[in-house]
Amino acid sequence: MEIRSATIDDAESIAEIYNHEAVKQSTVFDLRPRTLEEQRQWLKERSGAHSVIVAEEFGEILGFAALSPFRSRPAYSTTVECSVFVRRDRHREGIGRALLSQIIEHARRHGFHCLISRIGDDNIASVKLHEACGFWVVGIEREVGRKFGRWLNVTVMQRLL
Repeated sequence: MEIRSATIDDAESIAEIYNHEAVKQSTVFDLRPRTLEEQRQWLKERSGAHSVIVAEEFGEILGFAALSPFRSRPAYSTTVECSVFVRRDRHREGIGRALLSQIIEHARRHGFHCLISRIGDDNIASVKLHEACGFWVVGIEREVGRKFGRWLNVTVMQRLL
C-alpha cells in the first residue's frame, strides 16, 4: 500500500468512498452524494498545507485523509480539522491508522498546532482510532444533526502537535 498526495484524477474514487457514507451511514452529515464536479472542487480547495492524501494499492484508492481549515478567523490559522475515510470493504486492515498517522505528520510539517476531528454518532471505531493516534475527546455536540429520521451527536476530538 502506498500513501501519496491526492490528485484531481482521484476525485471519482474519493467520491465513491465519501458518497457511500453520505447516503448509507450517519458518519457524515451530508444527505445527498457529491457530484464528481463537487468532489473535484473540494480537492482543488485542498492543496499545500490543507491537503488530501490517499491510500492506494494496485491502482485502487482504499481511503483518504484530509486537512481542512477549522475556522475562517485569523486566530484559528494554526488549527485544522482532519478527516479520515476508508472503503467499507477494507476496514480493520490498518489503512485508517496509516492515513491518520501520515496526515498528522503532514500537519506537523506545515506548522499546525492543533488538530480537531468531529466524528459522527455511530462511529465508535473512528473514536478508538483517533484515541490510538493521540487524540482525546473534548466534547459531545448533542443532537446537532438529523439523518435517517433520528437526531445525531458529534464527538469532538483534539490533538495538539
